Amino acid sequence: MNYEVVVTCAVTGAGDTVSRHPGVPVTPEQVADAAIEAARAGAAIAHIHVRDPETGKGSRDPALFREAVERVRASDTDVVINLTSGMGGDWASSADNPAMPGPGTDMVGPVERLVHVAELRPEICSIDCGTMNFGDGDEIYISTPACLRAMAEMVRDWGVKPELEVFELGQIRFARQMIAEGLIKEPPLFQICLGIPWGADHSVDTMKVMKDELPGGAVWAGFGISRMQMPLAAAAVAMGGNVRVGLEDNLYLSRGVLATNAELVERAVRIVELMGARVVGPEEARERLGLRRH
Repeated sequence: MNYEVVVTCAVTGAGDTVSRHPGVPVTPEQVADAAIEAARAGAAIAHIHVRDPETGKGSRDPALFREAVERVRASDTDVVINLTSGMGGDWASSADNPAMPGPGTDMVGPVERLVHVAELRPEICSIDCGTMNFGDGDEIYISTPACLRAMAEMVRDWGVKPELEVFELGQIRFARQMIAEGLIKEPPLFQICLGIPWGADHSVDTMKVMKDELPGGAVWAGFGISRMQMPLAAAAVAMGGNVRVGLEDNLYLSRGVLATNAELVERAVRIVELMGARVVGPEEARERLGLRRH
């Protein structure tokens, strides 16, 4: 059981959710406002993607990240900023020639995936720890061992804490290897990501198995997508972990009722408190996670 819980809010993501929820943040201003509202509701960390304001699709444009981050930093609300570095690994095979990229492919190397992190120096950035099938088509997400080692080395040298996002057991195995090689500073920070097609299932049993494979001394959080968001928030706390909620992972407060990021954070805070634990603020989160302010 974790009695002092760090809550992260993943405010928008990069998935095709805008068409299903008019309140999903799209513009940098909306993303920043959502992060600030989540912090005021009790989130210590805001996990931030950006989107193309014209199309609503996920983007890795450093200018969009800069505007969102500067708006958060200029506000009167403290929150730990966690920037995604997951964009730039999308491969969709061409229907005419599977050896060639088709529509939807966005593949770049480790330096380009981290341009916004190098410029903005957040306290945390996520690193997706492996390659996996994504959805039911020809799309895969690619992060090779060489790419991941290069990314880990760069963020280590910049003093940015990597959040090691793991979607199945093999990714934990590789993350442990990077720790053994000195690429990840102690304490390592893991995010157990459940229910993403086709990663590990979003169940309590799966969370327990993955949690048990983490290295000793690791700090971790976990989440499940869709209707399993809140049940797995409770399970994570019971197993000694921390919590992630937000519109990146789940659009609903209850059946048929669309949520806001702040409402999801408020629900998670209530669950934590009903379990007899408390939610910590950003300063305590920094201390627990060994973060460096820039």
